Amino acid sequence: MSPTAFDFEQPIAEIEDQIAAIDRQLKELGSSVNGAGPVGASPAGAGATSAKGTAATGTTKSGRTEPAKTAIAKAPEPGRNGSAEIERLGKEREKLERKLAKTRKDVYDGLTPWQRVQIARHFDRPHTLDYIEMIFNEWTEVHGDRLFSDDPAMVCGFAFFEGQPVAVVGQQKGANTRENVERNFGMAHPEGYRKALRVIKLANKFGRPIIILIDTPGAYPGIGAEERSVAEAIARNMKEMFGIEVPIVIVIIGEGASGGAIGIGVGDAVLMLENAWYTVISPEGCASILWRDAKFAPQAAEALKLTAKDLLGLGIIDEAIPEPVGGAHRNRQEAADNVKAAISKHLKRLQSLPSGQRLKARFERFRKLGQFVEG
Repeated sequence: MSPTAFDFEQPIAEIEDQIAAIDRQLKELGSSVNGAGPVGASPAGAGATSAKGTAATGTTKSGRTEPAKTAIAKAPEPGRNGSAEIERLGKEREKLERKLAKTRKDVYDGLTPWQRVQIARHFDRPHTLDYIEMIFNEWTEVHGDRLFSDDPAMVCGFAFFEGQPVAVVGQQKGANTRENVERNFGMAHPEGYRKALRVIKLANKFGRPIIILIDTPGAYPGIGAEERSVAEAIARNMKEMFGIEVPIVIVIIGEGASGGAIGIGVGDAVLMLENAWYTVISPEGCASILWRDAKFAPQAAEALKLTAKDLLGLGIIDEAIPEPVGGAHRNRQEAADNVKAAISKHLKRLQSLPSGQRLKARFERFRKLGQFVEG
């Protein structure tokens, strides 16, 4: 099993390992048939011994040793026709490929909310700058809030989207530990939110639509952030964004937690990737409060109704954007193409509306969140 695989992906990884074992055997058989004649023709059955050794001690994709009893197909006996064996293994591989496709569909169609949270946190999942590179052209980043400093956890700037100039704002995580430390794991300081507001206001001044990509476990809760009034920065952003006259399209691409998300999350259309999550608190935080133990995070994730499917049903978001099977990290370009198509559709719709109508609808959509309906 791949070292980056989740527990629920184990059935998939096992079939992938079986296919890899067959591929190794096919490679060796091909070499024997094309180079040294039929398998088993070498002295003392050396070719067969080599193939058996591979099957008995082959390594899986995770690097662990595969015992002989788990090998899919035994190496051919000395004297057996190598071409026939290659054909047999090829058919076995096709059968496993069909089984793999069905298993993938069954596993990913039946994901629990907690499992989707895990996918949203995958290290290889594309982040804001990845989507900017794949969706936008002529990206120019803006740094600093003109009050304190620059915040690498919040990226802001201007680009072209399908030929029209737009502003882009989003939280940025790292692809590895070093980058995550530099980006503060996507948790913005108050200067990050003030930088975002600076760019949002500039876009409004010049009539440029705003695209916002949300991916954060929350605003940074450290002492420095509190000293520089992170709560005030988030509240001010919310207040100011309700008055921005240009269209604002929000896309939740990964994690969308608490005020850290809503601090740049006020817009006219709220879209969400299929395996992203969006709620008032992380599952671990909720579990720590309600059960006094973070190990109840799976139960908290279920109760929070944080998935795209749940939020679409509740009217919190406007569209759940499909991802490649297994998550956006499995096929980044396909995920980006889906995000681009969704942004394009909603941006065209919003640009056809008068600004006054957009502003009223924007206020009403957030005003009704958390409303109790009896009956």
